Amino acid sequence: MAEDKEKSAAAVDYRKLGKDVFEFFTHRTAYNSAAYLIPTLERMKQENPRLRLLDVGAGAGSVSATFAQIIGPEGHVVCTDLAPSVLPQAEAFAESLGVKNIEFKTADVHQLPFENDSFDVVHCHQLFGHIKDPVAALREMLRVTKPGGVVAAREGDRETEIIWPPLPGLKKWHEYVFDSKVAQVHGGTLTAGRQLLAWALEAGVKRNQIEVSYGTWLTSEEATKMVYARGISKVLNGPSRKNALQFGLTEEDIDEICRDTLAWADREDSTWLMLQTEIIVRK
Repeated sequence: MAEDKEKSAAAVDYRKLGKDVFEFFTHRTAYNSAAYLIPTLERMKQENPRLRLLDVGAGAGSVSATFAQIIGPEGHVVCTDLAPSVLPQAEAFAESLGVKNIEFKTADVHQLPFENDSFDVVHCHQLFGHIKDPVAALREMLRVTKPGGVVAAREGDRETEIIWPPLPGLKKWHEYVFDSKVAQVHGGTLTAGRQLLAWALEAGVKRNQIEVSYGTWLTSEEATKMVYARGISKVLNGPSRKNALQFGLTEEDIDEICRDTLAWADREDSTWLMLQTEIIVRK
């Protein structure tokens, strides 16, 4: 029974995904994916250099490791993910940066294995759009946050995505990832960004406790675009190819996606952007 409850927590069972999926996200750091939170961390660090930060649904841990660098050696980061297979990747990434003040645990955001009031900061990035009950997840994140601490979340609004030029294969990739074939059919949502504030209020937080900001994901530099394009090719030509075929892509579709995405990355005029909503909740 407990196992069934755990399986129902995530819109997609990330424990079954190949490591190639998680490697695709290692370009994310606290600096490019959680910049809205860094000034708050710096202020909190001045008051308490022994900050404890929990990063939930952290995947390959690249954001977690850079958080550990920001809060400094006296602070401590706990990096968690539902997929135990990804934690060795996260640990290796931290080691590559020489980060020591971090540990790694398997954990479900709906059932965090921590006592009440355990962390000064609890963070997640692009998590709520992939799970069935983001309000329950927020309540659980608040539970393990100390009084005076903060919960921070950043979510993309996938319906605001803009791609130029809209090459056929690139459009197929985003339709595959962002439409009902992957997200909604499993209980996720494409509109997490616009719902983030509403979810926090539904979780019982008062409006004056919530700071809301907005940003964008903008991919326009050649190196970043190529990381993105090569990552897509690696995902679709790795263990996840079988999943893509099961969700309706054909072999021809996959070949077109890989070809067009690399062509897109090689163009000077190509860009990709999406609106992001960010919240900082003060407990």
